[in-house]
Amino acid sequence: MSMGAVRLVVGWGAMMLGVLGLFGCVGERPRLGVHDGRFEPCPASPNCVSSQAADDRHRIAPLPVDGEPEQAFWRLRQIVLARPDATLVEERPGYLRVELHTRLFVDDAEFVLDSVDRVIQLRSASRLGYSDMGTNRRRIEEIRTAFKQKTSE
Repeated sequence: MSMGAVRLVVGWGAMMLGVLGLFGCVGERPRLGVHDGRFEPCPASPNCVSSQAADDRHRIAPLPVDGEPEQAFWRLRQIVLARPDATLVEERPGYLRVELHTRLFVDDAEFVLDSVDRVIQLRSASRLGYSDMGTNRRRIEEIRTAFKQKTSE
């Protein structure tokens, strides 16, 4: 085989591995949602945060609601959907589900309005892998900061 043919085969092989790796990191869209006011529990892996988690490893504070709950949820919706990494998956009154994309991975985030406790409950989890190096927690804290800023305007 000539050097040109070898380069062509190696190039195609590398490209195919890259394409397979990229699509392999997306994973299937999980079955999520809120059931009886509760999110699905986080898995044992550290790549999930939830305001409804009982353990400190996964627990993150919900977003406090000041003022009218529906308006607060609308502000949150605007903040989340303005993110360049966010894609809307599902929306209904008081519930928002988005995919949040990194360079290679897709994470799932959910937000639900709890008007009784005057908070927005939230959950964010990686679809694949074990550790996310704190990405889900960091991203939710970015959303929290933007939400606080928009609330005080």
